[in-house]
Amino acid sequence: NRPADWPGRFDVSNWGFLSARINGKRVGGAVVAFRSPDLDMLEGRDDLAVLWDIRVAPDARGKGIGSALVAATEEWARERGARLLKVETQNINVPACHFYAGHGFVLDSVDPSAYADHPDEIQLLWIKDL
Repeated sequence: NRPADWPGRFDVSNWGFLSARINGKRVGGAVVAFRSPDLDMLEGRDDLAVLWDIRVAPDARGKGIGSALVAATEEWARERGARLLKVETQNINVPACHFYAGHGFVLDSVDPSAYADHPDEIQLLWIKDL
């Protein structure tokens, strides 16, 4: 499930790839999935975008980069007509849950059986109005 594998699994032609840099050094990035009919999380909707991936380098955390990436993701999605932004995390990633809730996402659904290979993990889907 590496980023380099995504084009082989999904149509990424409508996806956004965002990068965060400090003094020219890449310190983070976010990927937004949009209008990708083969991606179930988009529910076949044209008004929904998915924050597919967000990463911040460990030495750059706590500096607002994640927040800036979320804001850029929201702007990118709004500019393309999305009214909602969805993101997935798991119950074991408590910092991510706090992060998304702190950025206005609301817990939309909980699926305890989403990960057959990881029965102790529960899928959490968060949604935010744009």
